[in-house]
Amino acid sequence: MTGASPRIPVASATGVPAVVTAGDTRAAKAVYGESKVFLPVAGQPIVARLVATLQKVPEVSEVWVVGNLERLEDVFSDEVFRRGLRKPLHLVAQGRNLLENAWETYRRVISRDPAKGRDPGPSELDQQVLYVSGDLPFATAQEISAFVRSGLERPDCDYAFGYVHERALEGFLPSASGGTGIEVAYFNLRDGRVRQNNLHFARPGRIANRERINDMYEHRHQRQFWHMGALAWKVFFSRAGGPLIVSLYVAMHLAGLADRWKFRALADRLRDWVTLQRNEEVISRLLDARFRFLATEAGGCAIDVDTEQEYDAVQLNFEAWSQAQGERAEALYGPIAPADTAPAPMASGDAAER
Repeated sequence: MTGASPRIPVASATGVPAVVTAGDTRAAKAVYGESKVFLPVAGQPIVARLVATLQKVPEVSEVWVVGNLERLEDVFSDEVFRRGLRKPLHLVAQGRNLLENAWETYRRVISRDPAKGRDPGPSELDQQVLYVSGDLPFATAQEISAFVRSGLERPDCDYAFGYVHERALEGFLPSASGGTGIEVAYFNLRDGRVRQNNLHFARPGRIANRERINDMYEHRHQRQFWHMGALAWKVFFSRAGGPLIVSLYVAMHLAGLADRWKFRALADRLRDWVTLQRNEEVISRLLDARFRFLATEAGGCAIDVDTEQEYDAVQLNFEAWSQAQGERAEALYGPIAPADTAPAPMASGDAAER
């Protein structure tokens, strides 16, 4: 699996490549001193569970995983796991940050080579990619499939960001009797309280200001006011920024703080003029690309592992939550069609070209 890798056959024209971001540099958070994508859940690393789930998504043509290459090769060298592969799996060495990982893996999708990428040509700028965070223990094939189908139905969109409404996450909350659960931070909008679902559908070659995505990721934690302020400051002094954009951003986060402090009336007043549509317009300006939000209803993809408390809750409740999420996803979207039984190849590449 190491060293020079063979070039990969071109993927199906009807499928979308999936890129799993499993890096552990810079803004990535460790949990119990471990890169969270490698944390075991029910005896299997979270990233391996996610890749197995992506293998079942009909719209996904192949899976690319970018991260610590040596550790990824160790995880995916398991013979039992490899026998279960039905779509090509490619491993890519991580770069310095999320943006580099996402862009360099996209360049490898274009070149069909996990060791060396290239920039897209004029006819390749509309190549679509599904990006998925690598630390999602409750992702279901149905939810991912529904998100990809929504993205494919939006030819007017260069970058779609997924979200769920709070009702989709009620099953993960602590029980009234004191049972362990997960409470997440929400964006408070006129449209409701919503949470990002860690799914992104993009034409990376069409996004002019890609570096701003990395800024938003590195300052993403809503509970840390310093991170909010740092991003607002960057936005204010950007050419696409200005007082209106900063005001929208600050109002949304102040509404979130008021909501968490139980000042619900104040939160409602602050969020009244902060809508999904207005955010779409602002982010489109920031990225110099056509941006849209896309909703899913199952909720499992919105639960990631960022803290030790969240990991402990996942460990304690994994069986019950997995079963409940699978039942919810099937009730919403129906069963997933059986995958092809023919095994698929796996390849890995060297570090990003310099």
